Amino acid sequence: MRIASLEVRACRHRGASLGGSALRDGQGREGLEYLVYSVKTDCGREASMFGFAGRSAIGAGHLAAASLRPFFAGRNLLDREAAWNDWRTADRWWHHLPIYSYGPVDCCLWILGAEAAGQPLWRYIGGARAEVPVYASSLVLPDADAYAAEARAVQAAGLKAYKIHPPGKSLVKDIDIHRAVRDAVGDDFPLMSDPVAPYTLDEAVRLGRELERLNYLWLEEPLPDESFGALRELTRVLDIPVIGTEVLPKHPYSVAECLATRVVDGVRADPSWSGGVTGTLKTARLAEAFHAPCELHTTIFHPLELVNLHLNGAIGNSRYFEVLWPMETFAFGLAGPLPIKNGIAKMPEGPGLGIALDRDLIENDTLELL
Repeated sequence: MRIASLEVRACRHRGASLGGSALRDGQGREGLEYLVYSVKTDCGREASMFGFAGRSAIGAGHLAAASLRPFFAGRNLLDREAAWNDWRTADRWWHHLPIYSYGPVDCCLWILGAEAAGQPLWRYIGGARAEVPVYASSLVLPDADAYAAEARAVQAAGLKAYKIHPPGKSLVKDIDIHRAVRDAVGDDFPLMSDPVAPYTLDEAVRLGRELERLNYLWLEEPLPDESFGALRELTRVLDIPVIGTEVLPKHPYSVAECLATRVVDGVRADPSWSGGVTGTLKTARLAEAFHAPCELHTTIFHPLELVNLHLNGAIGNSRYFEVLWPMETFAFGLAGPLPIKNGIAKMPEGPGLGIALDRDLIENDTLELL
């Protein structure tokens, strides 16, 4: 089977909006913009996947279509490794696309392969487990009371852990938030922290020490992912595991240094920002060789989250399946809900993704066909 065409749609889902404070940049989003990549083969098969689009689906889509359409044209869709290696060279020479551009096309190739084999994607990759516990990640909330209330709601919903994205404007207030959440859910409920890189090294040490006292499971990206020296020192002095690498470009090559020299205790990857299924598997296997976790990172949009779920079924060193909270804000794009019940996500058994994309919604959300 060869690739006959690559279609890219720029879309905006008007049913989901985020206030400026929810993502810390102060800029509200009236509707969430995204891309849909569709790969069609010479034998009439087709697979589609959502893609991140940053601030402009039309802008991101034009870049992706101009570079990836001619690159993939005529390739055998099963030659995923050849495409990966060829793209690494091509992107370095001329394209320099955002880290989220290549992954959705790679996902389509894996989905088509799994469908042709009559297997669910997770088992086609190489099944490791049929279910995984789920945790919820907050957006940025107004104050400690809001985080505590949300953590209790997540706990009551049966999810197995909760991760805080604090405002990051005041270390003292951030520490108060982490204390309030621990008080709200009790001593035994697993909690994580992801400040998204707002601190100095000294501040990160102070937060880490407090999280150790509060029995948090891990501290994620307290410093920028590329700050190898500072992160290495932070990892050395803290007992709580330090997790990072989700926004490093060029997975798994950029991650290798982080593992080999203990920049972090564990890494992050996902099929959106890490180069699709192929790139995520490379990073997860690399981490596995160092006896380190590769905690799969939320991809925001539920069709991509479904790919993430399949990846969770195919690797053994990611402890949870992550979803953003509230889930209903991002629950669009699939013909059915993610298979989560009582805080456990079960792997689909149908061929490919096992749940179809919502084609009517995609059509209604389309801004431009590129």
